[in-house]
Amino acid sequence: MQRRDFIRKLAAGSAALGAGLGLSNTAHARAKYRWKMVTTWPKNFPGLGTAANNLAALIGEMSGGRIRVKVYGAKELVPAFEVFDAVTRGTAQMGHGAAYYWKGKSDTAQFFSTVPFGLTAQEMNAWMYHAGGLELWRELYKPFGLIPAPAGNTGVQMGGWFNKEINSVADLKGLKMRIPGLGGEVLKRAGGTPVNLPGGELFTALSNKVIDATEWVGPYNDLAFGFYKITKYYYYPGFHEPGTTLEALINREAFEELPKDLQSIVLNACKVVNQDLLSEYTARNPAALDTLLNKHHVDLRRYPDDVIRELRRLSREVVGELADKDDFSRKVFASYDAFYQQSKRWSDISERAYLEARDKS
Repeated sequence: MQRRDFIRKLAAGSAALGAGLGLSNTAHARAKYRWKMVTTWPKNFPGLGTAANNLAALIGEMSGGRIRVKVYGAKELVPAFEVFDAVTRGTAQMGHGAAYYWKGKSDTAQFFSTVPFGLTAQEMNAWMYHAGGLELWRELYKPFGLIPAPAGNTGVQMGGWFNKEINSVADLKGLKMRIPGLGGEVLKRAGGTPVNLPGGELFTALSNKVIDATEWVGPYNDLAFGFYKITKYYYYPGFHEPGTTLEALINREAFEELPKDLQSIVLNACKVVNQDLLSEYTARNPAALDTLLNKHHVDLRRYPDDVIRELRRLSREVVGELADKDDFSRKVFASYDAFYQQSKRWSDISERAYLEARDKS
């Protein structure tokens, strides 16, 4: 009897242990994760802000609710330009912004947002996904405990809003303009003063003449901010941002705690939003420009050719110096420039040739 009781108890214990192990695996598969996402954008701002919302919603839907991501706009949890640090610390598990905001962390980061007179949105995506760009970006962010992922692109931006006409390079001298990243350094070398302000502060700064000019994104967003109410001249093209990649910042520790299927969901949700936002801008900018021109009578101007030539010369100078800053910058630039040269040759006989042919038909 004692022996039978012992065997029965041992069997029961083994069953319980097995059940416990099974329950543990199931629990891991069904575990619920609650993440925070901080952004550099005003809450719910069209395009930029709603892309962050869409990313959070998509992660929730694709995971069947196993990951819930709460989005915080700029200043709701942390200021706009503290997003990088907040995700590094783990204050939030995700962030949404643009890499050129973090040049104080690494100047090289700017290559992964946009380069003046550089790659377009389609070319940036190609470099990132199929020509080594993303691997280099992740290598750069690894010491910060971050995993970056493309999570949106604005396409070619506008040159900006100005309180005065730009008729020559001389008109850029002394100009106080909100313009981030490498474009800001180009303006500085042309004699202007670049100012880096988050989007939510631009209307007030321009209205109060703290700045003389600002670039933001393009007609879709510029209409939403109402810049036409306080400035007269709207310039193009956006030489400084030919295809700006937006980023999802992911805290590496939080990411590695996820099971493999959820890791895949997070990264693929970023891919979906990356493509969707570019499509949104491509769809919304034309209608918004029509409203700005025909309803609000904005004075649309093209930069004079001599201004473009000088900005291009200064851009080469600025990018060249950045490329030679250190070994890793040289490594990134070598990859970027090799793809740029190859892509340019193809674009000349594809996109450019087609657009010229279309315009003549």
